[in-house]
Amino acid sequence: MDTSSSADGPPLETALLRTFLEIVDSGSFATAAERLALTPSAVSGHMRRLEQIAGASLLARTTRRLALTQAGDTLYAYGRNILDLEREARAKLRGTPLRGRLRIGASEDFAGAWLPQVLQRFRQWHPDATVELKVGITADLLRQQERGRLDLVFGKQCSRNEGSGTLLWEEPLVWAYAADQPLAAGGPLPLAVFPEPCVYRESAIMALGQTDRSWRIVFESSSMAGCLSAARAGFAVTVVADSQRGEGLRVLGSEEGLPDLPAARFYAFAGRGGAAGAALIEAARRAGQRRFAAHG
Repeated sequence: MDTSSSADGPPLETALLRTFLEIVDSGSFATAAERLALTPSAVSGHMRRLEQIAGASLLARTTRRLALTQAGDTLYAYGRNILDLEREARAKLRGTPLRGRLRIGASEDFAGAWLPQVLQRFRQWHPDATVELKVGITADLLRQQERGRLDLVFGKQCSRNEGSGTLLWEEPLVWAYAADQPLAAGGPLPLAVFPEPCVYRESAIMALGQTDRSWRIVFESSSMAGCLSAARAGFAVTVVADSQRGEGLRVLGSEEGLPDLPAARFYAFAGRGGAAGAALIEAARRAGQRRFAAHG
């Protein structure tokens, strides 16, 4: 009796899966080629071969970005698990799990939105490593890193950093306000912002300074939850990275007389984190890009 099924066929090669996941995470064939040290034609060839093996189209191009098909979404989830298991198996076989304490600094938005996913994956890979976390403003955390108090800092900038930082991903900054309330016409724009120094605050004030729109700070909080609550209540407009905008908030723009904002760029600044730091940076890059792609 013939017991063959549609599940039989060529195996899913990890090299092809790695290329596919990198394309999805980065949102670009060209960026994936650069990060994998492959030629663009090799990346395209990997995708053609993977789609042949899968027997389905995995990616669809839209006017904004690459999007996953239904089959692509399924394979992404399985592919991520396959590569995670492969990485875990290699670490076990080498018999050299990462140990020791990693001192991390993270801006509040990073710590609240992305760090839980990052730490979960890192824990799976390196159960013997320990983490010490300090949450604060990026500029302050970088100063502590310079003094040797932190091994690794996750933070944001609104200008491209040409120094030691590793760019994880970038996304739009937006003006956020209560979804169920109109913005009052006339009068200065009420703002909810972080204390100085803050790149979100600086970006908002600089953008408004290039217009005739008047503004005033009516709410200041060192907590992102506080600023988002003020915006959700209709008390003030705040500025956040688009993927951090939760329920109850809408994006304001030119119809309300508000200028465009720059992109927010999220970086990892490595000090003396060694192999553990490198592993955590990679986990952060993948978690952040995947979250942003899903939100976009």
